[in-house]
Amino acid sequence: MKLALVTAFPPSKVTLNEYGYHLAKHFANNPEVDELILITDHTSEAKQLDFDAPHCKITVKESWKFNSYKNVINIYKSINETKPDAVLFNLQFMKFGDKKIPAALGLFLPFICKLKGIPTVALLHNILEQVDLSNAGFTDNRILKSIFNFIGTSLTRVVLKADVVAVTIAKYVEVLSEKYNAKNVSLLPHGSFETPAEPNYELPKGPKKIMTFGKFGTYKKVEILIEAVEKLRLTSNEELEIVIAGTDSPNTPGYLKSVEERYSHVPGITFTGYVAEEDVPVIFGESTVVAFPYTSTTGSSGVLHQAGSYGKAVVMPNLGDLALLVEDEGYTGEFFEPGDVDSLAISIAKIIESDAHRIEISKTNYKAACSLPMETIAQMYVDEFNNIIVSKANLKYA
Repeated sequence: MKLALVTAFPPSKVTLNEYGYHLAKHFANNPEVDELILITDHTSEAKQLDFDAPHCKITVKESWKFNSYKNVINIYKSINETKPDAVLFNLQFMKFGDKKIPAALGLFLPFICKLKGIPTVALLHNILEQVDLSNAGFTDNRILKSIFNFIGTSLTRVVLKADVVAVTIAKYVEVLSEKYNAKNVSLLPHGSFETPAEPNYELPKGPKKIMTFGKFGTYKKVEILIEAVEKLRLTSNEELEIVIAGTDSPNTPGYLKSVEERYSHVPGITFTGYVAEEDVPVIFGESTVVAFPYTSTTGSSGVLHQAGSYGKAVVMPNLGDLALLVEDEGYTGEFFEPGDVDSLAISIAKIIESDAHRIEISKTNYKAACSLPMETIAQMYVDEFNNIIVSKANLKYA
């Protein structure tokens, strides 16, 4: 199979670049994929192709830019030039831009590819029906919410024109099937990026590190984490360090810098900036707890799957897609009330003050991560494409 993957790709800072990297890595090692075409965003540095793919030819076509009005044309040209057997789009609603027109135009691409006769799967990481627009940082205005919902519903109908729309959470299948009467939605779980050998669950010497990882500033707010750890330091005998790993969300440039300045008086805070893929195991490995200081969720959490892969205990708000993942995939952790500093402090304390409890959570999460490795997920996509190809062939000769 000659497979095209339309995605952001490291060292890109655009959302879903990490997921695109791991999909590419496992497609390149799938025995049914002999050529992989990466249709990516432009980056100033070379793409991070640091994985072995001895039996697969990999071609990179840098074809699009965040917020460019030309993305549809340029991606279509790349698909025309490379002539893939199938195309997978790694999508969410703000994938191609945070401006309305570029973002919307990009979501027409799966439909365009289907019209061209290319077997097409659109992986949709979030659906608007499951996003709290206020808490996710979009808008509090009732009129604007109505407009966003109308646009979101219209664009969802466009994405559903693909041969198959893949979603990562069972609830999404239910919503899309019921609201849109969609018959082409498949559940393909998020999967775990890596499944290292089971860790020994021992902690490195030194302060216990409370780590959060991601792109911050919209619905991921680190202030609550800093203030919760400050409270804990007043009552706990443990030496604690806060690690804020990642960058600003594209929608909130300058957010982390402002937080760093605001809390400059608080000791023991490390802002790592962008974390390269090869440094991810170190960041997770040194952590005692992985925290999710979210006010909302907008899709399946890659960070939770990573935490599971590295055998880490987590503290998370009991809301939205995080709660669904716990139910669907078997993850666990200590839960806190969203936005409540005291509740978060209590949840962290339960883990840092009991090694037995921390290890129990860590083992459960590692087991959940191992049940859905990315290798399995990549094969599920290949199977979907094979089914589409057979179906199209049957229609042609019927």
